Amino acid sequence: MNRFDRVTALLIQLQARRKVSGAALAEQFGVSLRTVYRDLRTLEQAGVPLIGEPGVGYSLAEGYRLPPVMFTREEATALLTAEKLAARLTDAPTAQLSAAAMDKVRAVLRRPDRDHLDTLAPHIQVLGPQNHAGCPPAYQQLVAAISMHRVVNLSYQAAENQAPTTRDIEPLSLLLSRQWHVVAYCRLRQTIRHFRLDRIRHLELRTEVFAARPGLLQQHWAAEAARRPRERVVLRFQPAALLPALVQHLHDTKYQYGWAHEQRLPDGQLEMTLFIGELPYLATWLLPYAGALTIVEPAALAAPLRELAQRAHDFFCRPD
Repeated sequence: MNRFDRVTALLIQLQARRKVSGAALAEQFGVSLRTVYRDLRTLEQAGVPLIGEPGVGYSLAEGYRLPPVMFTREEATALLTAEKLAARLTDAPTAQLSAAAMDKVRAVLRRPDRDHLDTLAPHIQVLGPQNHAGCPPAYQQLVAAISMHRVVNLSYQAAENQAPTTRDIEPLSLLLSRQWHVVAYCRLRQTIRHFRLDRIRHLELRTEVFAARPGLLQQHWAAEAARRPRERVVLRFQPAALLPALVQHLHDTKYQYGWAHEQRLPDGQLEMTLFIGELPYLATWLLPYAGALTIVEPAALAAPLRELAQRAHDFFCRPD
């Protein structure tokens, strides 16, 4: 990065953050602290009102703003990808906000870059369930609740065959794995619980503001990691014995099951190593590959697979 680009990027960092230390800027841009100080003096000489606090960092004077910064074509493309993800993986209000923000980005782009985005947009697709209808706008409401420390009242259906329950929660974090979850302190259970957003039937932000629980979320993740040690699993698949669609499904979904690495063996088999917390969970993924799957380790994985296969046999082969 040349000096002009670095000084411009430094100004963007000052606009984007309340305070930033010289050491943090030096680390971010890969230069010495002395170079950062020289660049800051350059900004001051150009009329940028900097405020320095010893031992704290630098900030811009309140109210100082520059006109919108031009986005590079690569940055605009990254934001287009984010818009596609928001449209598919969040709720309707978030998708609308993302689209509105993207319109503002397009408004400051040069015409060739706008044309580039319009040409590229149909070629970036995010596949997956999109079912905004009938679902509350949970994502945006929970973002607001987390930022304002507001208690949320939920009507939550834990499973399809259970009646919804009502409870108050203190939302702490939003998490996307296979589904969106809100991680919250549940006042009904008096502990941290995970709630799937697609199972929330109704939610309401109460006026009550809950007290912060410093370190509680970090303690929860540490306890989860200790409670669920990951076990090494080695499997061998015979791709030639599988339908092409199943082979594709294997590669599309393996990352959700702790995939670590794989190798092709001389006999054509695919050996895959995974690290998983629960063997029954892995078994539900592996059952469709029966007849083309060998368990190398651990032998205990065969038990949940046999149980699932027996249940399927008993259900589909029972006498009329």
